[in-house]
Amino acid sequence: MKTYKSNHLIHKGFWGSLAFLLVVLVLGVRVHADGTTPSALESDPDGWIDILPSADLDGWSRVPVPPNDPLGQEQWSVKDGTLVCDGEGGHDMLLCDREFGDAIFHFEFRYTPVEGKSGYNSGAYVRNSEKGEIWHQAQFGDANGGYLFGQTEAEGGKKGFSTRDDVKDSRVKPVGEWNVFEITAKGDLLTLWVNGAVTCQFEGCGKPTGLVGVEGEGYRIEFRNLKVKELN
Repeated sequence: MKTYKSNHLIHKGFWGSLAFLLVVLVLGVRVHADGTTPSALESDPDGWIDILPSADLDGWSRVPVPPNDPLGQEQWSVKDGTLVCDGEGGHDMLLCDREFGDAIFHFEFRYTPVEGKSGYNSGAYVRNSEKGEIWHQAQFGDANGGYLFGQTEAEGGKKGFSTRDDVKDSRVKPVGEWNVFEITAKGDLLTLWVNGAVTCQFEGCGKPTGLVGVEGEGYRIEFRNLKVKELN
């Protein structure tokens, strides 16, 4: 009886391992040697839309923060395939004019370090309204952030939300290093993946479609590989 039970467990373990291997192969699930997971872009590079603006920023609009404040001087440019905010034009959003619903949004960014400067602050947006009253932001700074917050649509208006207290490891790298963020929006669920792992989720997004964009808030920051993969 003991022999049967032992053989049964070995047999069961074999088929269980084989089933897991098949799932890994079919779904493309991978884990890096350090235990982190690859980005969605790294896992499957097909089917992505490149939304990095052209040099004239055609198809993108600056929106002041707060929405009714005046805009500062021009501070956005595209150089050698990199979107640059010089940080001299005040607080604004740069939003792509094309709307997206369920999708994965891929952002890569790094700050330019300035001696004696601190408090680096910026973010990436999904499902925003045209004038920025509704916004869902992934926050990032100098080795901090990695959470979702904003103002989402709600019955009778809008409501604020924040996942800051849910994040135990922001995973954001220090100033001067490149970071990779991905926001997956599916239904009312927003999921934030940062440099190899999911840091938080927000369930309750009240806006099913909207604009994607990035933030300028007084610091020089560069963005590259701005991409979107729509989900069926």
